[in-house]
Amino acid sequence: MAQNETKTKPLSKSAKKRTSKIKSKASRERVVGPNTDADKKVKARGRVKALQTKKVKQTARKSKTPKIKFKPGDHVVYPTHGVGSVQGIERETIGGIDLYLVVIIFENERMTLRIPTNKLEASGLREISSQKVIDDAMMTLKGRARVKRTMWSRRAQEYELKINSGEPGSIAQVVRDLHRNVGQPDQSFSERQIYEMAVERLAGEVAALDGTNLGEAIEKLEQILREE
Repeated sequence: MAQNETKTKPLSKSAKKRTSKIKSKASRERVVGPNTDADKKVKARGRVKALQTKKVKQTARKSKTPKIKFKPGDHVVYPTHGVGSVQGIERETIGGIDLYLVVIIFENERMTLRIPTNKLEASGLREISSQKVIDDAMMTLKGRARVKRTMWSRRAQEYELKINSGEPGSIAQVVRDLHRNVGQPDQSFSERQIYEMAVERLAGEVAALDGTNLGEAIEKLEQILREE
């Protein structure tokens, strides 16, 4: 018995071309893979990681220790505390932000002060005065005392403002004006305190400039005052 045979018609050229394109696309999808949700998540994670890396690099650039004109061991003057010594720069992270602080030790007051590097100018921190400035202050000590005839409380405020200005010339004025009452029965306790504070502030800068200690500098000032 004859078997039924099904004859297959040969494909036309256009049909062959379409079949070839379909096979090629299927092959690419097997190799590359379709753009699935998983692929999108992987790409998203890659973008996030790249951004994080960029931020870390930017932070690293920003967190470099800033350059300042003071170095460890330098003597400096802080207006309301007098002469201190720079110990170095410390870094503190507050709220994710790096803050750099100049550490200053004031031996006479047994105190440590930390000033942000971006606040140094506003704080009034400065280098030791020049020899000329100190010489001018010494000349002020030799001058005649000028005492206003006002209430002591008012004069005390003015004296304290001059002392806390940190300027040797202004401090020398306080020393000069109050020296006349040193050891006198009418000298009040507060007057004596202000006088001693002014002497120590001025002597501290003189000692730093001369390379001597505080006691020697105070003796130098008192000798000048005795010669007036």
